Amino acid sequence: MAVLEIIFLLLPTVIILVTSFGSSSIITFPPEEFSLKWYQALLDSDNYLSAFTRSLFVATFSTAVSIPVGVMAAIGLHRYDLPFKNVLQLYLLIPFMIPLVVSGVILLIIFGQLGWLDHLWSVGLALAIVNIPFMIWSVSSSVNALDNRLEDAAKSLGAEELQTFIYVTIPALMPGIIMGSLLTFMLGLNEFIVSLIITSTGTITLPVEIYTSIRGSISPVISAISSVYIFIAILAMVVTDKLVGLEQFLRS
Repeated sequence: MAVLEIIFLLLPTVIILVTSFGSSSIITFPPEEFSLKWYQALLDSDNYLSAFTRSLFVATFSTAVSIPVGVMAAIGLHRYDLPFKNVLQLYLLIPFMIPLVVSGVILLIIFGQLGWLDHLWSVGLALAIVNIPFMIWSVSSSVNALDNRLEDAAKSLGAEELQTFIYVTIPALMPGIIMGSLLTFMLGLNEFIVSLIITSTGTITLPVEIYTSIRGSISPVISAISSVYIFIAILAMVVTDKLVGLEQFLRS
């Protein structure tokens, strides 16, 4: 049963990869001939390349915002008896409790009142707000495993609070930070619903561009774009394995 389930999950990915190398003007499986023409068409498309560049910026901005906030929140929730600790812990369940379309509409209203719409950085900020619980979860796993005696030893040797944090705490939390950063980046790169609601013509990201394209017709270029996402996901897993280890990633 496990083997059948794995095959069932992998089959769509395999089909997308295979169809992206077809030569026909329509998506066919299996393809009659193999070709790289749709990858070339993807490189020649200014709309897709611009949207992909914007998605990279949005994902990077989202990750950059999530790292310091996620680290501070994870440490604070673990070490201090905060007055609104239960509320903050409830916030971490928001991705599972509130539909993304609701979050998108709320952020649209708030950003509209603040005059933050039509800016690419505001899209990245919105995705950081939505996805930051995943960063907090990831860092919290490292905070829970942190041996406080390491920090006590550093302070006893004359290190100040900031020095202890930079040279002892942060390196000890680095596995969780790396895992959270990769996860937040991939979520920001792939986010569709919130991006669809708050983006405009000048800030449209790649998932929204794909959605706009398939409303008219489904071109094999879509398969090529999907394959690029698959390659990026595989690369992220390889980087995670090299820097942290997949076993520790799965445990977190």
